[in-house]
Amino acid sequence: MPRRTTKPVKKKPAAKATAREKSPATQLDLSLDKFTPEVAAQARISLRKMRARLPGALELVYDNYNALAIGFSPTERTSEAIFSIALFPRWVSLFFLINGTRLRDPGGYLEGNGNQCRHIKLKSPAMIDDPTVQNLIAQALELSDKKIAPTQTGRLIIKSVSARQRPRRPAEK
Repeated sequence: MPRRTTKPVKKKPAAKATAREKSPATQLDLSLDKFTPEVAAQARISLRKMRARLPGALELVYDNYNALAIGFSPTERTSEAIFSIALFPRWVSLFFLINGTRLRDPGGYLEGNGNQCRHIKLKSPAMIDDPTVQNLIAQALELSDKKIAPTQTGRLIIKSVSARQRPRRPAEK
């Protein structure tokens, strides 16, 4: 019987991991890094504060054309997200997605005129700790039909990344 010889198999160099192969946390970090260091730092601190305030929330990430939005939801359904942190080239906003129009806001913090949603442009992440903002968060949680279970294991879920995006940094002057 003839002896078989096999040629050594050349290993291909490891290709860069595609977005789908990267962990959700890594994907979010890469998306945050597209913004100026100031906006990215403000967003990271704001996200930490919201995570501490909403244990058990599922974080739904949408890296859309206009903004990067991280929603906080009791379920994986986008329509059930109660809050989001949204990054724009010059600022970070806290959005009240459900019942934003029903919130009592004697401090006049809320902006927007849509049928459902309101937001606060965060001058700093410390605004989230402001008693008035904490009251708005508490109202939104109370008004929400679906509750975020603090005993649920929170997860970060990349829902979509748009191929086309507006610049994430302000234009140079």
